[in-house]
Amino acid sequence: MIIFLIRVLIFLGSSALGLWVASLLLDGFHLTAGGFVAAVVVFTVAQSVLSPFIAMMANRYASAFLGGIGLVSTFVALLIASTFTGGLTVDGGAATWIAAVVIVWLVTALATWVLPFLLLRRRLEERRAGGPRPA
Repeated sequence: MIIFLIRVLIFLGSSALGLWVASLLLDGFHLTAGGFVAAVVVFTVAQSVLSPFIAMMANRYASAFLGGIGLVSTFVALLIASTFTGGLTVDGGAATWIAAVVIVWLVTALATWVLPFLLLRRRLEERRAGGPRPA
C-alpha cells in the first residue's frame, strides 16, 4: 500500500511539474491558481487510464505507433483536462498544442524517473547503512 501511495504521489508530482513548466514556457498555455489542483488530478487520472488503453489499441491495430503512446496519451489527457476543468486552457492553435504535448510529456517522463530517487534517497541510504538513522 505504501508503494502504491508513493507511486501516486510521484505521478501527481510529475504531472504538476509538467503542466507548470509548460505554462512557464508557452504563452498560450494557461493554468489558473484555483484550478491547478483539479487540472493536475484530472490530467494524472486520464494519463494513467489512457496510456495502457492506447498502448493496447496501438499494439492491436497500429503497431508502428507504439513508440508514440506517451505523446498520444499526453495529448488526450491534456484535452480532457482542458475540457473538464477551468484550471487549464490552451490557446494559440496547433503549434501550442504540439509544443505543450512535447513539453508536458518530456517533463513528466523525466520527473517520473528522477522523483523516486529524490523521494526515496534517505530510505536507500538507510538501507545501505544497515538501518534507520536517528532523526
